Amino acid sequence: MHLKSTIIHAFARKTRKRILREAHAAPQNQIKTFQALIKKGSSTAFGRDHDFQNIKSHQDFIQRVPIRDYEALRPYIDKAVEGQPDILWPGKPLYLAKTSGTTSGVKYIPITRESIHNHIDNARDSLFNMTALLNLKTLFNGKLVFLSGSPVLEEINGIKVGRLSGIVNHWFPSWLRSNQMPSFQTNCIEDWETKVDRIAHETLHEDMRIISGIPPWVQMYYERLLELSGKENIQQLFPNFQLFVYGGVNFEPYRQQLERLTGGKVNSLETYPASEGFIAYQDQADAKDGLLLQCNSGIFYEFVPMSEMHHENPTRLGLTEVDLDTDYALIMSTNAGLWAYSIGDTIRFVNKDPYRVKVTGRIKHFISAFGEHVIGREVEEALRMATEKHDCLINEFTVAPQVNPPMGQKPFHEWWIEFEKQPADPEAFSRDLDQAMVAQNLYYQDLIEGAVLQPLIVRYLSPGTFKAYMHSIGKLGGQNKVPRLSNDRKIADRLADFLSPTS
Repeated sequence: MHLKSTIIHAFARKTRKRILREAHAAPQNQIKTFQALIKKGSSTAFGRDHDFQNIKSHQDFIQRVPIRDYEALRPYIDKAVEGQPDILWPGKPLYLAKTSGTTSGVKYIPITRESIHNHIDNARDSLFNMTALLNLKTLFNGKLVFLSGSPVLEEINGIKVGRLSGIVNHWFPSWLRSNQMPSFQTNCIEDWETKVDRIAHETLHEDMRIISGIPPWVQMYYERLLELSGKENIQQLFPNFQLFVYGGVNFEPYRQQLERLTGGKVNSLETYPASEGFIAYQDQADAKDGLLLQCNSGIFYEFVPMSEMHHENPTRLGLTEVDLDTDYALIMSTNAGLWAYSIGDTIRFVNKDPYRVKVTGRIKHFISAFGEHVIGREVEEALRMATEKHDCLINEFTVAPQVNPPMGQKPFHEWWIEFEKQPADPEAFSRDLDQAMVAQNLYYQDLIEGAVLQPLIVRYLSPGTFKAYMHSIGKLGGQNKVPRLSNDRKIADRLADFLSPTS
């Protein structure tokens, strides 16, 4: 084993022991984090406006600081973006992570000198933990590639601005730089198709050990590699490929297709990063057991039952007050200066000692055109059941309501699915998919059984459709993702232009 790998593996074992200790001390660490955040925030404009000096408990915080999304917090963020100091956190932000919002246009999420370590340290710990857990002693002997956004940063009022993945690239440890791919020049390419092609050419003959990225874009990378190499699968091309790192979307809808491309299962590491903070990562061999919530890295969490999220004064629970198998809106206060901030995600706890979570969807990504409130977790599970039964493969999908169907028809849910391998019996597939949805959502069941809705309808899209769609709206590649659910027909109506003749 190389000297570097020997040193890394020893450090990885120590890191795993620390992670296990901290995981079982999560409640105490959340109290310490809360107290440290309030103390630090007291000297800011936000802290003065919200009487931080008199906040002694979580209840005091709830009384003084309402839950806000980006738009509600924007008056403070805009001042920070203007370069004004001590607005949300002492001093000025070190960076502004640029991201797209559904209602706010471009969003600028502050990253401070303190909060950058939340992103960097948790990413490192997640890798080291898996290295020790799976005894991957030679993991760092070869190359690693991160399919990410451009590291080129702009500057606004003296603050560096860019995509989170591009910002993080500047903090890549020096001892790992020689392993990193692609080249800096290739990583700076903005056009995603050109970038993936260049990355494939650069890595084609390398000893790749770690591949990381959002599943649909990794799929594009794999397909291009196989085109160039003529190999049957990725493990033939990269026999030392040991770890696939992903995050941002549920892996299950992509599992069959990616495993087909890789030639079987590869060790994988699921992470839960966001511009607002690195929230959780897989600490066990199987991500199905949930992701370990990071409770000692500058983030204080609150959890609002989804049934109350749109109430004027919803219940705001601390870590020790949550229940298992209940969907919560995730609220965060961070050392980046985000206070009682709703990031828009819903999670559920699958374990409480230590605290492990699963991401179940987005607050704004749901269908409730008829009162059914279908969420992402439900459609993903229903599709998994149907595709396994019918031995078909999907590349991507989205679901929308059809409220105004042609004359004489009842409304329905419309599933837009891009198949790599279509079901042999489309009618049976649709019936089974609908029955799987009935099993997932009681309200949907009532609407189907009460004949308020007709069974769902599947629209068949040809391979490459979602890629073309994302390209058409300027969101191909990087951290961009196709919404699983929409409560309107904006996406569905655009996809109608791509329908295959068999639909």
